[in-house]
Amino acid sequence: MSAVDELGVTAAAPYGPALHGVAGGELTIGGIPAGLLAERAGGTPFFAYDRALIAARVAEVRAALPGAVELSYAVKANPMPAVLHCLSTLVDGLDVASAGEMLAALDTGVPPARIAFAGPGKTAAELRQAVAAGVLVELESATELARLAKAGEELGVRPRAALRINPPFAVRGSGMKMGGGPQQFGVDSEQAPALLAELGCTGVEFEGFHVFAGSQNLDADSIRAAQRATVELLAELAGHAPAPVRYLNLGGGFGIPYSARDRPLALGPIGENLAELLDTVVRDRLPLARPVIELGRYLVGEAGVYLTRVVDRKESRGTVYLVVDGGLHHQLAATGNLGRALRRNYPLALAGQVDAGPDGDEVVDVVGCLCTPLDLLGKAVSLPRAEPGDLIAVFQAGAYGLTASPVAFLGHPAPRELLV
Repeated sequence: MSAVDELGVTAAAPYGPALHGVAGGELTIGGIPAGLLAERAGGTPFFAYDRALIAARVAEVRAALPGAVELSYAVKANPMPAVLHCLSTLVDGLDVASAGEMLAALDTGVPPARIAFAGPGKTAAELRQAVAAGVLVELESATELARLAKAGEELGVRPRAALRINPPFAVRGSGMKMGGGPQQFGVDSEQAPALLAELGCTGVEFEGFHVFAGSQNLDADSIRAAQRATVELLAELAGHAPAPVRYLNLGGGFGIPYSARDRPLALGPIGENLAELLDTVVRDRLPLARPVIELGRYLVGEAGVYLTRVVDRKESRGTVYLVVDGGLHHQLAATGNLGRALRRNYPLALAGQVDAGPDGDEVVDVVGCLCTPLDLLGKAVSLPRAEPGDLIAVFQAGAYGLTASPVAFLGHPAPRELLV
């Protein structure tokens, strides 16, 4: 799904229709024409996720990373039950960020020992659920440690915990920086020794560390540097731990391209870097640790397509608008309103004419059905002429789509989701 040329420079990967497939000029997803999928879904809008592309991406990551590195799926990227069950058979573990996600993860049959619960603001009730289930809790504060210890005492179950660290560095090139400086995530690295000492005086079982310093990064060199700094930091903090480090979650942050100017992430150099770190720092200083890479968007993002139907075509002072029956209430990220400083169009296509040439193309704005100018799926997009009834496909829609969007806004019905 990604490629590297002879000079080691990441080349453009199959993208949009080329990634999913075309038959008779029509977009296919999982080998099924988009129009037929709309009938199968019972109408539009809907999301379709290609299970073969998900499996191929997992295999690609497995091939690039050292065999000793475990792969965990971050459920928040796409918690659709069928997607979650599919991935539970392909990865080594699941990362959750709420009690709801934890229960969904447990329903897959993944052992509790392979489920990790992260995120700030865990309530006492959530922590009791985690202790009762036997999942690993990634502590974000001293308050959480106190709550966790209390839950263990009351339930008569020894809690399992790792300490999430806010490192002293940020990751260059990340779409969202979640480390360095003040953060609501994790424990500042300079505060960690004292909290580790406190943890050792409780009945909580210490297993290791977690660092997640940034997301949506397409720069392999930046990720390599962050992983080196992370491993060194955690090896140093291990000297303060109340027990040997057995769990070493190095985060992820692998990004996917969202526009033609983006280049897909080169996995090869990242895998080589991790192999070197395992052979030196981890083997010598953290010999019992099982290293984990946690990925969400990278595993599912490109496998998803959001399909929405044109309900109106109108012109206003020289601009043609295609008004569709979907919008930001289902796919907030595509409108640029989910953590993006600069709005850029997600790749779009007219699903029934994806192989049409430039002749007859027109420049249009693709807008949703909500009463807000923020509901903009595509600005100045070149498409074949579209009419009411035509399907518009929004690509790279497999991650942070439906559950990351204000579905209840203005009371429109929720879209269906299909795994094909």
